[in-house]
Amino acid sequence: VYIAYHKPVGITCTTERKVKGNIIDAIKFPQRIFPIGRLDKPSEGLILLTSDGDIVNKILRAENAHDKVYRVNVDKPISPRFISRMAKGVPILNTVTKPCQVKAVGQRSFEIVLTQGLNRQIRRMCEYLGYEVTRLVRKRIMHINLKGLSAGQWRHLTEQELSELNAAVAGSSKVAPE
Repeated sequence: VYIAYHKPVGITCTTERKVKGNIIDAIKFPQRIFPIGRLDKPSEGLILLTSDGDIVNKILRAENAHDKVYRVNVDKPISPRFISRMAKGVPILNTVTKPCQVKAVGQRSFEIVLTQGLNRQIRRMCEYLGYEVTRLVRKRIMHINLKGLSAGQWRHLTEQELSELNAAVAGSSKVAPE
Protein backbone atom coordinates (compact mmCIF):
# COMPACT_ATOMS: atom_id res chain seq x y z
CA VAL A 1 0.00 0.00 0.00
CA TYR A 2 1.33 3.45 -0.98
CA ILE A 3 -0.73 6.50 -0.06
CA ALA A 4 -0.32 10.25 -0.60
CA TYR A 5 -2.02 12.18 2.19
CA HIS A 6 -2.58 15.93 2.56
CA LYS A 7 -1.95 16.19 6.30
CA PRO A 8 -3.87 19.06 7.86
CA VAL A 9 -2.50 21.22 10.66
CA GLY A 10 -3.09 19.54 14.03
CA ILE A 11 -2.51 15.92 13.00
CA THR A 12 0.49 14.19 14.63
CA CYS A 13 2.66 11.91 12.47
CA THR A 14 2.69 8.95 14.80
CA THR A 15 1.30 5.43 14.66
CA GLU A 16 0.70 5.51 18.42
CA ARG A 17 -3.06 5.28 18.70
CA LYS A 18 -3.06 6.66 22.26
CA VAL A 19 -1.90 10.03 20.86
CA LYS A 20 -4.98 12.16 20.18
CA GLY A 21 -5.09 13.36 16.56
CA ASN A 22 -2.66 10.70 15.27
CA ILE A 23 -2.26 10.22 11.53
CA ILE A 24 -3.49 6.60 11.55
CA ASP A 25 -6.86 7.49 13.12
CA ALA A 26 -7.13 10.50 10.78
CA ILE A 27 -6.79 8.36 7.63
CA LYS A 28 -8.81 5.35 8.88
CA PHE A 29 -7.13 2.94 6.45
CA PRO A 30 -8.19 -0.69 7.03
CA GLN A 31 -4.65 -2.09 6.76
CA ARG A 32 -1.56 -1.40 8.91
CA ILE A 33 0.35 1.52 7.34
CA PHE A 34 2.90 3.98 8.65
CA PRO A 35 4.13 7.42 7.63
CA ILE A 36 7.36 7.82 5.68
CA GLY A 37 8.97 10.55 7.74
CA ARG A 38 7.18 13.28 9.60
CA LEU A 39 5.57 16.67 9.27
CA ASP A 40 5.27 18.51 12.56
CA LYS A 41 1.84 19.14 14.05
CA PRO A 42 1.62 22.85 13.06
CA SER A 43 2.63 22.04 9.44
CA GLU A 44 0.47 20.73 6.63
CA GLY A 45 1.02 19.08 3.31
CA LEU A 46 2.13 15.92 1.60
CA ILE A 47 3.15 12.87 3.56
CA LEU A 48 3.46 9.39 2.14
CA LEU A 49 2.24 6.35 4.03
CA THR A 50 2.94 2.74 3.22
CA SER A 51 2.86 -0.85 4.36
CA ASP A 52 6.30 -1.38 2.71
CA GLY A 53 8.98 -1.10 5.41
CA ASP A 54 11.91 -1.44 2.99
CA ILE A 55 11.13 1.73 1.05
CA VAL A 56 10.89 3.97 4.14
CA ASN A 57 14.62 4.30 4.88
CA LYS A 58 15.52 4.47 1.19
CA ILE A 59 13.39 7.60 0.89
CA LEU A 60 14.36 9.11 4.25
CA ARG A 61 18.16 8.76 4.27
CA ALA A 62 19.55 12.25 3.61
CA GLU A 63 22.52 10.94 1.61
CA ASN A 64 20.03 9.53 -0.90
CA ALA A 65 19.18 13.20 -1.65
CA HIS A 66 15.48 12.87 -2.47
CA ASP A 67 14.07 16.40 -2.70
CA LYS A 68 11.08 17.80 -0.86
CA VAL A 69 9.48 21.14 -1.76
CA TYR A 70 7.89 23.43 0.82
CA ARG A 71 5.95 26.69 0.61
CA VAL A 72 6.66 28.80 3.68
CA ASN A 73 5.01 31.97 4.98
CA VAL A 74 6.81 34.05 7.61
CA ASP A 75 5.87 36.87 9.98
CA LYS A 76 7.67 39.72 8.21
CA PRO A 77 8.91 40.68 4.73
CA ILE A 78 11.78 38.59 3.42
CA SER A 79 14.94 40.13 1.99
CA PRO A 80 17.41 38.93 -0.65
CA ARG A 81 19.88 38.46 2.24
CA PHE A 82 17.43 36.13 4.02
CA ILE A 83 16.97 34.05 0.83
CA SER A 84 20.74 33.89 0.31
CA ARG A 85 21.48 32.85 3.90
CA MET A 86 18.74 30.19 3.87
CA ALA A 87 20.16 28.78 0.62
CA LYS A 88 23.77 28.66 1.85
CA GLY A 89 22.98 26.75 5.04
CA VAL A 90 22.15 27.77 8.58
CA PRO A 91 23.60 26.50 11.88
CA ILE A 92 20.96 24.50 13.77
CA LEU A 93 21.03 21.37 15.94
CA ASN A 94 24.85 21.34 16.24
CA THR A 95 25.34 21.23 12.46
CA VAL A 96 24.98 23.50 9.44
CA THR A 97 22.12 22.70 7.07
CA LYS A 98 23.07 21.57 3.58
CA PRO A 99 22.90 24.20 0.84
CA CYS A 100 19.47 24.23 -0.78
CA GLN A 101 17.36 26.03 -3.35
CA VAL A 102 15.30 28.93 -2.01
CA LYS A 103 13.24 31.48 -3.94
CA ALA A 104 10.94 34.26 -2.86
CA VAL A 105 7.37 33.81 -4.10
CA GLY A 106 5.77 36.69 -2.22
CA GLN A 107 6.62 39.52 0.17
CA ARG A 108 6.46 37.14 3.16
CA SER A 109 6.67 33.77 1.47
CA PHE A 110 9.23 31.53 -0.18
CA GLU A 111 9.70 28.08 -1.61
CA ILE A 112 12.50 25.87 -0.38
CA VAL A 113 13.76 22.55 -1.75
CA LEU A 114 15.37 20.33 0.88
CA THR A 115 17.15 16.99 0.60
CA GLN A 116 17.77 16.94 4.33
CA GLY A 117 15.11 16.29 6.92
CA LEU A 118 16.34 17.60 10.26
CA ASN A 119 13.81 17.98 13.07
CA ARG A 120 11.71 21.13 12.46
CA GLN A 121 14.45 22.20 10.04
CA ILE A 122 12.72 25.05 8.20
CA ARG A 123 11.24 26.52 11.38
CA ARG A 124 14.65 26.39 13.10
CA MET A 125 16.41 27.92 10.08
CA CYS A 126 13.94 30.80 9.95
CA GLU A 127 14.14 31.29 13.72
CA TYR A 128 17.94 31.50 13.53
CA LEU A 129 17.54 34.34 11.02
CA GLY A 130 14.95 36.17 13.14
CA TYR A 131 11.78 35.05 11.34
CA GLU A 132 8.82 33.05 12.57
CA VAL A 133 7.02 30.59 10.30
CA THR A 134 3.29 31.34 10.13
CA ARG A 135 2.42 28.60 7.61
CA LEU A 136 4.40 25.68 6.24
CA VAL A 137 3.09 23.39 3.48
CA ARG A 138 5.03 20.49 1.97
CA LYS A 139 3.97 20.54 -1.68
CA ARG A 140 6.07 17.74 -3.13
CA ILE A 141 8.21 14.72 -2.21
CA MET A 142 10.41 13.73 -5.15
CA HIS A 143 7.95 13.54 -8.10
CA ILE A 144 4.79 13.08 -6.00
CA ASN A 145 2.70 16.18 -5.28
CA LEU A 146 -0.52 17.35 -3.62
CA LYS A 147 -2.47 17.93 -6.85
CA GLY A 148 -6.16 17.29 -6.35
CA LEU A 149 -5.92 16.68 -2.57
CA SER A 150 -7.54 19.03 -0.07
CA ALA A 151 -6.34 18.98 3.53
CA GLY A 152 -7.44 15.72 5.13
CA GLN A 153 -7.80 13.81 1.84
CA TRP A 154 -5.67 10.89 0.68
CA ARG A 155 -5.25 8.83 -2.46
CA HIS A 156 -3.35 5.76 -3.60
CA LEU A 157 -0.22 6.51 -5.64
CA THR A 158 -0.73 5.97 -9.36
CA GLU A 159 1.08 3.18 -11.22
CA GLN A 160 3.30 5.81 -12.84
CA GLU A 161 4.16 7.46 -9.49
CA LEU A 162 4.94 4.04 -8.03
CA SER A 163 7.21 2.98 -10.89
CA GLU A 164 9.04 6.35 -10.77
CA LEU A 165 9.36 6.00 -6.99
CA ASN A 166 10.83 2.51 -7.28
CA ALA A 167 13.21 3.68 -10.01
CA ALA A 168 14.26 6.70 -7.91
CA VAL A 169 15.09 4.58 -4.87
CA ALA A 170 16.57 1.64 -6.80
CA GLY A 171 20.12 2.87 -6.15
CA SER A 172 19.33 4.15 -2.67
CA SER A 173 20.67 2.48 0.40
CA LYS A 174 18.38 1.77 3.31
CA VAL A 175 21.34 1.86 5.68
CA ALA A 176 23.91 4.52 6.47
CA PRO A 177 27.25 4.25 4.63
CA GLU A 178 30.08 2.81 6.77
